[in-house]
Amino acid sequence: MRRILAAVTVAATLFAATACTSDDNKSDQAGGSTKVSVGVIPIIDVAPIYLGKQKGFFSRRGIDLTMVPEQGGAPIVKGVLEGKYPFGFSNATSLMAAQSEGAPLKAVANGVASTGRPGRDFSAIVVGFGSPIRSAKDLAGKRIAVNTLRSLGDTTVRQSVRQAGGNPAGLKFQAMPFADMPDALQADQVDAAWVVEPALSAALTQGGQVVASNYVDTAPDLTVAMYFTGQPTIDKDPELVARFTEAVKESLKYAAGHPDEVRNTVGTYTQINDTVRTAMILPSWPEAINRASLERLATLGRADGIFTKPPALDQLLP
Repeated sequence: MRRILAAVTVAATLFAATACTSDDNKSDQAGGSTKVSVGVIPIIDVAPIYLGKQKGFFSRRGIDLTMVPEQGGAPIVKGVLEGKYPFGFSNATSLMAAQSEGAPLKAVANGVASTGRPGRDFSAIVVGFGSPIRSAKDLAGKRIAVNTLRSLGDTTVRQSVRQAGGNPAGLKFQAMPFADMPDALQADQVDAAWVVEPALSAALTQGGQVVASNYVDTAPDLTVAMYFTGQPTIDKDPELVARFTEAVKESLKYAAGHPDEVRNTVGTYTQINDTVRTAMILPSWPEAINRASLERLATLGRADGIFTKPPALDQLLP
């Protein structure tokens, strides 16, 4: 993250000049719509925006939406700052880290939240079949897969270890895409993995075992991620930001009320089988952002050295 943010000022200047002006993000005069790309991670978290596109929530607001898959929140933050796309979906830690370093970012809508249920959340720390690791306390000194380094996975996994009475100082994090984690566990390439759906259910169907619910251990009903944009986009086209935000909120509400459609939609942008589709634990998609949970996440992130100074949530949140 620090490599990304070392040139925040330059990136922000570039973004101000390029955001919403590239061929992918300018108005289609013939169709009367605006082409908009958004950076996403191909996990269950973003099912609402895919479902919202299918249902016409964006097109009815004059938005021709395209999703751009990325491995994690940090590269999406970078993509928005550099003008690769005007909107993004990112975990709260990556957004707070960028904002604390001066990046001109603003959340526009909630993204996804924990279920708050230990052992029944859409995120978990998983070990392979036959592993001697029985609890998060046993993870001390072990190799743990996360999708990106120095981000949400680091902090929430460390918190699970702390809560179980272990020492998180010696954890060895290894970055890889969520989709690769079940096979990495089976091949003993890592000792444990922080996985979210649908990779979580894929790992469990291969014999994996849950040792901790890291989101639940971090904060009750944790706000995990948010949709966001850059201040230059807000300044340049506030009406577009408003339309995008309204469409996202409608998508979240629809997804929360139509779980079967969510399960089917996930299969359109990830490779899952019918067993995983049925077994997936769905997240919560509330419209409201849980500020108290973000304050807790910020405190833990600062203790872990992810933030050099406290994030200004008043500036980041809608």
